[in-house]
This record gives sequence, C-alpha cells and structure tokens, in this order.
Amino acid sequence: MADPKGFLTTPPESPARRPVDVRIMDWKEVYEPFPHSSLEKQAGRCMDCGIPFCHNGCPLGNLIPEWNDLVWRQNWQDASERLHATNNFPEVTGRLCPAPCEAACVLAVNPEQSGGAVTIKQVEHEIADRAWDDGWVTPQVPGRLTGKTVAVVGSGPAGLAAAQQLTRAGHTVAVYERADRVGGLLRYGIPEFKMEKWVLDRRLEQMTAEGTKFRPGVEVGVDVGARELKSRYDVVLLAIGSTVGRDLPIQGRHLDGIHQAMEYLPIANRVQQGDLAEPTITANGKHVVIIGGGDTGADCLGTAHRQGAASVVQLEILPEPPAQRSAMTPWPTWPLMLRISSAHEEGGERKFAVNTEEFLGDDSGHVRALRLVEVRMVDGRIEAVPGTQLEIPADLVLLAMGFTGPEKQLADQFELDLDTRGNIARDASYATNVPGVFVAGDAGRGQSLIVWAIAEGRAAASAIDRYLTGVERLPMPVAPTARPLT
Repeated sequence: MADPKGFLTTPPESPARRPVDVRIMDWKEVYEPFPHSSLEKQAGRCMDCGIPFCHNGCPLGNLIPEWNDLVWRQNWQDASERLHATNNFPEVTGRLCPAPCEAACVLAVNPEQSGGAVTIKQVEHEIADRAWDDGWVTPQVPGRLTGKTVAVVGSGPAGLAAAQQLTRAGHTVAVYERADRVGGLLRYGIPEFKMEKWVLDRRLEQMTAEGTKFRPGVEVGVDVGARELKSRYDVVLLAIGSTVGRDLPIQGRHLDGIHQAMEYLPIANRVQQGDLAEPTITANGKHVVIIGGGDTGADCLGTAHRQGAASVVQLEILPEPPAQRSAMTPWPTWPLMLRISSAHEEGGERKFAVNTEEFLGDDSGHVRALRLVEVRMVDGRIEAVPGTQLEIPADLVLLAMGFTGPEKQLADQFELDLDTRGNIARDASYATNVPGVFVAGDAGRGQSLIVWAIAEGRAAASAIDRYLTGVERLPMPVAPTARPLT
C-alpha cells in the first residue's frame, strides 16, 4: 500500500477554485493549479484495500490503488501507464466524471473518522495532465493492418474510445460526425469552464497520428445512407448518444424564449470556438429559469452567469436532498445528497419540490413568467400542495430535464430493433439484430455517465474485434446489461 497511516495523518484536500468574481469574467476552467507534492500526499491516503470497492464504483476497471501507490512513491510515469491501461481519456474523465469511485471508497464508509474518501478524481486528473506535459503520451501505431474496416457513427466518448481501441488493433477506422467538428457532447455540450477544448483537440491529434480517420460534417442517414455505409465497411458501430431532450408539454410551451438545454449550450461553445461573435440565444440581462437540477442544469447555470444574466433560478421537482449521505443510499452506492457545483457557488437560486404548471407569455408571444406549485411525495407519487401556486419572472427558460433516447432516423434506416425504453436493442456482444451493425454508449444504454460511455466503447471494440478476427484480443470491461451501484 501507499502510506500505511496516510488517511490518519493527511486530511483530504482538493484544488481551490478561482475566485467567483474572477472566473465568471472568462471561460477558463475554474480550478487553481494543485502542487504535485500535495497530490502525492493525497494519493498516500489510499489504503490499497483487500477488496477495493472503488473498482465497483467505476465501470472502467481503473487500477486505482495501483496508481495511487505509484504517485505516492513519485513514480508518475508508471502511474500513467496503469491509468491509460483501462481508460482512453483520463484527462477528460478527471475533469468531467462525478467520481462514483470516490463514493465507493472504503474511507467514505465513516467520513467523520476517516476524513472522507481518497480524492481519486483529482489524482487521475493530475496523472493524465502530467503525462501529456512530460511527453509520455505518444501515438500507438499498430504494427500491421488487418485489412478490416469499421465505420463509427458519432464522435462522443463511446465512439472515440471504440475508434481508438479498434485502430490500435490494426483495423481501418473512420469516425463520422454530423457536426462540423469532432467531439460530440464533449465538444458542444460541455462548457469551456468545465473542460477547455484544447484538452480534446490534443487527444484527437494523437488518434489521427495513430491512423483513425475523421469525417466531420457528414451526417449518416442524410449525406450517406445506411445501406451505402454498410456496403463500404465490414462493421458499423452506432455511438450516436441519447440526444432527444425530455420536453415539458404544458400550456404556453409554444412561447418564444423556451429552449432545450442542448439548443442553448452548443451556441455558447461555438462563440468560444470563434464561430460566432455573439450567441444567438443569450442570458445577457435576462431573468433565466432552468428546469432540471442535474449536471446539465448546472452547465446552463454557469453559462448564464458568464453571459451576464440578471437573475437565475434553477428548479427541481424533487425535495432538497440531505447535506450528507442519506440512509436510503448506503455505502458503496452513489449517495443521495445535496451537491454544490462550481456554478451553484457562483450564484443563482435553487428551488426544490416545485413543479411548473404553465408558461405565461406577453402580448408579443414571448415567455414572461412561470406559474409554479409546490409539490410533495405521497405514497411514492408527486402531488401538488393546494394553495401554493406562485409566479416567477422568466425571459429565458432552459429545459434541462434529461434525455429520453437516441434519435430514431438511423435506427429506421438500418431497420434496427428498439428495446422497451426506446434505445437501440443489442445482445451480449453489443450486436444489433442486423449483422455487422453494433451499438455502444447512451444510444443502447440510455443517458448515463462519461465513464460508462468509455467503458461501453472499449467493450464494443472488443466485441467487434472478435467478430472480425475470431479471437479475443481487447479488454471488455462491461457487459451491455451491467448497471451502476445504486
């Protein structure tokens, strides 16, 4: 193990966030640099448990105790090798993953006595960044090509992970992306203040040098048909994500000024990419209401702050969670508790246990307010509390209530079966009902975390490689039926 008394002598520490009044004036990542010496002490808190429950929290199978020990011993290069052995993009997960591994850390069982979980995510982040800075991340070009071809449709984390694995296995891989740049949700869904896009571009340069071909600006099903794509390649992998936003079809939904979160966030990212001088949907000077209390809602919140919103209110239909882990979600499951992101720290109001009954408009057909009602749980169902209606002003309403599944056009063109939840159905090897067509990530699983997308991309690559070669050569971290600890 690392330091035998590490968790007793070293309190948990994370990097400080830049001052709020400073960081909302730019779009750079919110954290201050964290000294390597401090991180080595944090890694030394890991106990190298006999049963490392952190592995149960992470679908990637990350070798967490191993690279914690190596960092504590200042052997950063070997730590990078262990980290990259299971995770294609640790510099991305180290920034964006909510860290279910930390929730499952043994030190999280009794945080009052232990000080709390090892800061695994931060260790991962720093290993990955140092590996790039010190030149340890280089292209892994295959020794020979197999002559087999694979088309990956979608360039989010699942598609990119699968593409990198299959390219390194010697297959010729082309990634099709309908947007003008590669990256999917990582490019246009994640705000700059959570991950600056040079982080993504750097990894894409490595993949290009390894031999992966990228086809941005090509929409499969429109620019190239499903039948044509299938005839060109030995295998097609669909990694198109879960992109149909959950709607709120109540009175007034037709009013101007009401948008899905994924209509709003990409425009803000395009301004940062230099495509637009000003956003076509902006929070500047407006009273903003965000419906949905999850990560996407928080992304909208941080974006609205940086655009100069007059006020921001974030609504959540569920009751306010407890400040500490709830007994309903015992260790090592993902805890039900109140989470305060960097965006919440920057301002705005959060309202819990409220439901939107109606959007109210002005004479020009633009939204001006929301009519809300307080709600409560009764026998497991949400009910309105009589006499609690109220109105709040709103010039811009953002719907951030999650996603209901993949868009169906491609499934129809490929004549694919869907499961009962509307996702693309697949068997135990990620194969659809159409021979040679596979599916990975949110398109088959439903909306999930980035670590599950990468794990599914790696697993689907293993299944495809076995389909093409007849032998098992690549790791398969998760089965399509695997589910997180909840």
